[in-house]
Amino acid sequence: MAPLFLTLHTNRKVMVLPDTLAHLNGHTVITKSYTIFRDPGFATPKQLKSRQNEELLEVVNDPDYLGTLKFELPDKLFSYASGAAGLDAEEVNELIELLSGIRNNPAAW
Repeated sequence: MAPLFLTLHTNRKVMVLPDTLAHLNGHTVITKSYTIFRDPGFATPKQLKSRQNEELLEVVNDPDYLGTLKFELPDKLFSYASGAAGLDAEEVNELIELLSGIRNNPAAW
C-alpha cells in the first residue's frame, strides 16, 4: 500500500506506512499496523523502500521515526510505541481518528 502523507493539527507533517497488505479472495484487506515517520517534504524512492522494509522487531535508527501505531481492536483498542521523537497524546489521538476514517472508507484506498 502507498504511504499516506498527513498534516496534524500541530502542523507536524507525517508519512504513515502501512506495514502489511494482504489480499483475501481478491479483495484488499487493510493493515492493522502503521509505521510513522516525520515527513521532511521529500522522500526518494530509495528512502521509501528502506523505510517500508524496516524490521519492526529491531530498533529503528532512522531519526525521522516517530513510532508505530497498531489497531488491536478497530474503534476500541490501540497501541502506540514511540520512536525517539514521538508524537504527543493529542497527535496520536488525531492520527487514530484520521486512519480510522481511511480504514472505514474503502473507496479512499
